[in-house]
Amino acid sequence: MTLLNSRFIAFFLITQMAFFSSCASTPQFEGAREQYDDIVITTKVHEAILDEPSLRPFDINVRTTKGVVELSGLVNSRDDMYKAIAIARSVSGIKFIKNDMRIPGTGDY
Repeated sequence: MTLLNSRFIAFFLITQMAFFSSCASTPQFEGAREQYDDIVITTKVHEAILDEPSLRPFDINVRTTKGVVELSGLVNSRDDMYKAIAIARSVSGIKFIKNDMRIPGTGDY
């Protein structure tokens, strides 16, 4: 192997190491993982609420941002509200639950 070839191989390997080491911890990848986790949590909470027959008639919206689940919509009573929150709590990966559900005519949150 000639000196020129060995220098080229060394340069190539150093360049590859520098390139791939900087790609491994980019914030874009971390943000994509966080968004994926939020989508999974939202889906699980929404499905769990739909699996509860007493909550099916209500349009309960679920939104997740950075592990914080926000429940919104109209329900008939505080019991329905508490049941939806309890169901959401049963899903793993949630950091906090924000309740924006309302009971019509009462102004209750």
